[in-house]
Amino acid sequence: MAVTKDKELELIRILEHHGRIGTDVLAKMLDENEDNVNACMKKLEDEKVILSYAALIDWTKVTTEDHIAAMIDVKVTPQREVGFDEVAARIQRFPEVTALYLMSGTYDLSVMVEGQTMEGVARFVSSKLSTLDAVLSTTTHFRLKKYKHDGVVFNQDEKDRRMVVSP
Repeated sequence: MAVTKDKELELIRILEHHGRIGTDVLAKMLDENEDNVNACMKKLEDEKVILSYAALIDWTKVTTEDHIAAMIDVKVTPQREVGFDEVAARIQRFPEVTALYLMSGTYDLSVMVEGQTMEGVARFVSSKLSTLDAVLSTTTHFRLKKYKHDGVVFNQDEKDRRMVVSP
């Protein structure tokens, strides 16, 4: 017997926040047979509903190597017949790009980039991204600190060490 659509949606929601949870536990949570849960997960993977199971790492606690992340707002000229898709397809192929979104507002694309140094990210913008024919302008924002990502709060145990100033 297959998992119902409601249970399938519940499974997706659980996996979105707890990707490493075992199928035996998922089966108990969903009050389903473990074989049905495995079959449902396989179906969702085959249909590209589940794209990956990822761990969220706080790299500041693992390595002392520099790691720079930036968000680049990009204004582009949409191409006839394909809109923004063609230029987005070109940008997403760069290995520095970790995420890419079509946005509403002043800029058309939001490009997330990671590199070893600020200069490396700047070189990517000036030599690879800005040189694309459809790109009109870019604005780069460097990430200074990560407080929360994918619903997970970073550095909860850290105390605010700033001096309290009151009038």
